Amino acid sequence: MPRGAASQGTVPGAVRYGEPAGRWVLLAAVLGAALAFIDATVVNVALPRIGADLGAGASGLQWTINGYTLTLASLILLGGSVSDMLGRRRVFVFGVSWFAVASLLCGLAPSIEALVAARVIQGVGGALLTPGALAILETSFVPADRPRAIGAWSGLGGVAGAVGPLLGGWLVQLASWRLVFLINVPLAAVVVAVALRHVPESRNLDAPRRLDVGGAVAAAAGLGGLTYGFTAWPALGGTSAVVLLALALGAVGLGGFVLTERAARYPMLPLDIFRSRVFTAANLVTFAVYAALGGVFFLFVLHLQVVAGFAPLSAGIALLPVTALMLLLSARAGALAERIGPRVPMSLGPLACAGGLLLLAGIGPGASYARAVLPGVVILGLGVSLTVAPLTATALGAVDERHAGVASGVNNAVARAAGLLSVAVLPLAAGHRAGSLTDAATLAPVFRTAMHLCAGLLLAGAATAWVSIPARPARRSPVRTHCAIAGPPLQPRSPPATRPGA
Repeated sequence: MPRGAASQGTVPGAVRYGEPAGRWVLLAAVLGAALAFIDATVVNVALPRIGADLGAGASGLQWTINGYTLTLASLILLGGSVSDMLGRRRVFVFGVSWFAVASLLCGLAPSIEALVAARVIQGVGGALLTPGALAILETSFVPADRPRAIGAWSGLGGVAGAVGPLLGGWLVQLASWRLVFLINVPLAAVVVAVALRHVPESRNLDAPRRLDVGGAVAAAAGLGGLTYGFTAWPALGGTSAVVLLALALGAVGLGGFVLTERAARYPMLPLDIFRSRVFTAANLVTFAVYAALGGVFFLFVLHLQVVAGFAPLSAGIALLPVTALMLLLSARAGALAERIGPRVPMSLGPLACAGGLLLLAGIGPGASYARAVLPGVVILGLGVSLTVAPLTATALGAVDERHAGVASGVNNAVARAAGLLSVAVLPLAAGHRAGSLTDAATLAPVFRTAMHLCAGLLLAGAATAWVSIPARPARRSPVRTHCAIAGPPLQPRSPPATRPGA
């Protein structure tokens, strides 16, 4: 949490960590965030069955992932602003409800086109509920208990991330891929009921009364155009008018986003935050690392099922050691970076990840988990554990404390945009031109080349960290715990002017 949060004073109606009221608030925040956390990873397990059931080609599977990530990455900063303005509980409950309805549409989708459309809608709900979950903890607990509450939220979120692929694989193998989405509906109902009854309302009285809608539209157009263009490239060709128009729209959209943010009175991305050389470097490392991880999480579980012959449940738990190692080691890696400085862990971590991916690239038909998969997964987990906490802490520690919320929001958006573009670009860059990614003969060479490309991204991230990140310990980090793999923690904007029940 931002260090200044503890000095804001106890707001009326704040709860204590060990009391029943505090446990109810924590339950709502953890379960709400878990919906978005789990959905970021569990759907990958269901991709082969989705492709077979709905007759989806490679682009359909890519958009099943990217439809959700596109709206989430484009709107997550705007979602934080809406939460500050209209009330954190109100927007959180609305986001959870929206997410549940979209999940129902996903589960009932009759075609891949309908599924992708529902996933786009689902991402809007994720962008509304994700910032609100942590903001609720920040404003609902007394200052002395906030670190414990956020630590519990982070740890339980990590557990949810570990259980998600296991549960998803079990549901897919036992019944249907549709249950991966439909299970969100009763969970969301519990979150809404608990939040309405037990979570106090709060809002930021100093929040701008205008939203940066222009920036959000430009960001969505930019990311959407690039994603569509690169996804359509294998089927239509790089000279297709549709592909060229989409890529041009993406470039214009991103350029327009920069111009919009520069001119906006209340931008959702203040560009002057990039005047910090360390902050800029940390986000470049973030982009490289999360682009690599996004590609791995998209193709790895798919490859295990289609090429190596793993059952959905076995494929779902294959990456469990990564989450387990993060739960065990992330806090220690953060403490190490505070003691010796962030440069070494932020350089060695991606190097270890790259080594793990080079091992995973050799997975072939009939591969044994213990011999062919586990060593690479463990090395990947050690590298991720060494990287993520120092990386997030460095990004937040590079700016003034009063900008910690903005900095973490930017870092989160960069990570999600990196994953979005990686899923769109990586199969193309790995040589995929025709054929389905659920066909073993097509996927096997694409996966091998993709793992080498992701290893290259990680090496670039390591080199950037070594050259640009300070060797000396930074000031005390606003973030002390972290377990999410899909994206860095999204810290709320928590200025002193906060009141409950507004």
